[in-house]
Amino acid sequence: MTALSVRQIRSRYLTLYGLRWLPRGLLIPVMILLMQERGLTLSQIGLVATAQGLVVLALELPTGGFADALGRKPVLLVAWALGLGSLALMAVADTFWMFFLVWALQGIYRALDSGPLESWYVDATLAVDPKAEYERGLGWAGTVVGVAIGAGALLSGGLVALGPVGPVSALAVPVLVAAVLQAVSIVALLALMAERRPASGPAALRASVVDAPRMVGQAVGLLRRNRVLAALVAVELFWGFGMVTFESLLPVRLAEVIGDPDRAAALLGPASSAAWLANAAGAALTPWLLRRLGAAPAAALMRVLQGVTVVGMGLLAGPVGILVAYLACYAVHGASNPLHMGLLHRQVDGPYRTSVLSLNSMAGQPAGALGAVTLTALADATSVSVAMLVGAVVLAVAAPLYLPAWRVARRTPSTGTVEPEGAGGPGHSGLVAEPTGPPLDPADPVVVPAPTGRD
Repeated sequence: MTALSVRQIRSRYLTLYGLRWLPRGLLIPVMILLMQERGLTLSQIGLVATAQGLVVLALELPTGGFADALGRKPVLLVAWALGLGSLALMAVADTFWMFFLVWALQGIYRALDSGPLESWYVDATLAVDPKAEYERGLGWAGTVVGVAIGAGALLSGGLVALGPVGPVSALAVPVLVAAVLQAVSIVALLALMAERRPASGPAALRASVVDAPRMVGQAVGLLRRNRVLAALVAVELFWGFGMVTFESLLPVRLAEVIGDPDRAAALLGPASSAAWLANAAGAALTPWLLRRLGAAPAAALMRVLQGVTVVGMGLLAGPVGILVAYLACYAVHGASNPLHMGLLHRQVDGPYRTSVLSLNSMAGQPAGALGAVTLTALADATSVSVAMLVGAVVLAVAAPLYLPAWRVARRTPSTGTVEPEGAGGPGHSGLVAEPTGPPLDPADPVVVPAPTGRD
């Protein structure tokens, strides 16, 4: 690994990151429609989705500790192989329980996949240059994921438009192509990810299983001791809750304004692709924001701006205004993620970096569930606009939680990065979540309630 330069490590990371998300983009336009085509009702699809959430919640922390103890590459190999298996099963699934198994496998895949690639990139970069500003790579990763998902969604639409291929229905074709791309990503992982592991073989596997709880305990202990890290993880609670506004309520709001759910769905197809490209553009602004404002002030500003964009989605009268606010929201989201994750990375010691990544990801899971229950109930009781305004406020009020990181940065001569509290110096730290922040995987089947008809 030491033979690689910082630039080479970044290039390999971005290549693997793009390959990891391209299959997800292919699934976004067809997932719910495919399950409906195979006979599942919307309520059954909602129950199927719980399999993934429950598995992720149960395994997120243990698998993070496992990756830290055994090594990131073997855990990613297992994760991506399970992802390939779930896609193969998805292509042929035709019953509720088969799809339930698909999403349970997806849950294991996501739990194993959450953090190791980003942890490898940061640790490999710091091993070459302890003063390296890896935030640049995290920002470019946001751009890569936006382009990959947007391109995958467009490719998926084109494949469906071509119609069925022999006995394979048009909606199943993108799933098969996603499986092929998943296999390609596994080959690329074997070729590109160079990692020095403490040991290998059965003995190392047994030792890592025993050591994983200690890694998790150290990560939790760091969270208790480090108020900067605790505040940053707390941001994820507000973020996960507020994301429901643009992940789930936006389609309802658009259908309400247009007055035709089918037309709204037709608009959301290309709008979703455009949103991920806007996400990529926002992520590309990360280096500029770091230079102009510094990481913590820029991250706080993004929280407020995202709240403002959600206010626009909730209050603007026409579909054009709503979609413009939607694109702006994703652009801000793309800029927010690398800023937030860079600050987290600066607070975590390398040996249990992935465990803390899992803690951050876990914070978003219950917050997103609470937001989905609370805001959809509020939309039914009042209006979609009121629910979106409440979500916007929740997103914005997280901004002061960046103050501890900002205060530490002011005491640390740097370019906007933060020295860990209680650590030996800069460059010993870390945390990263899903690109859409994400708490929520863009390909997760989200069941949106029917428009209430209220203004």
